[in-house]
Amino acid sequence: MILPLLVGAGSGLSLIVAIGAQNAFVLRQGIRREHVLPVVLICGLTDAILEFLGVAGIGFVVRRAPILLEIVRWGGVVFLLWYAWSAARRAMRPEALVAEDSSGSGGSGSRRRVILACLAITYLNPHVYLDTMVLMGSIGNAQGDPARWWFVVGGAIASIVWFFLLGYGARALTRFFASPRSWRILDWVVAAVMLVIAARLVFGGVGV
Repeated sequence: MILPLLVGAGSGLSLIVAIGAQNAFVLRQGIRREHVLPVVLICGLTDAILEFLGVAGIGFVVRRAPILLEIVRWGGVVFLLWYAWSAARRAMRPEALVAEDSSGSGGSGSRRRVILACLAITYLNPHVYLDTMVLMGSIGNAQGDPARWWFVVGGAIASIVWFFLLGYGARALTRFFASPRSWRILDWVVAAVMLVIAARLVFGGVGV
């Protein structure tokens, strides 16, 4: 029980800790203290659900249906380019973009808009399906029964804990982001991350 749970947690963290579109989005929302709870819940629970589906055998279907990943791939490219442009445009604005108050009710971006952006970043990246459903599913199924289900539990816990730490831990950076220059740097970094991932999707495919 303990070993497969730890293997699942370690495998999950190894896939999600690296900087990417999703982590950059969560970090930015965390620093702004804007709708953090729904964002971290969407990211963490999505990973948990997809890992469960992968271990349950859906990952095999995804691997055998590359056309589905191609559709997601190009939808992701379009969205990532749009988001990169939005971040770059924010970075070029002269005014400061200050963090919201500690209530987390942020007014500069509606809850609906933030949630839709989070869903798009999460579900329009084919690597999300490859990492959670195909790769985690393969590793989990190699554990055998009933260990594979403890593997899923470990991976799910790791994902949820990571996104909560990223979203709420980002508040420690609020003082640093009190100046317009810091926000410009963050938005340029976000724009660069989105462009790099979009380029990888265009030129590298999904790697099935």
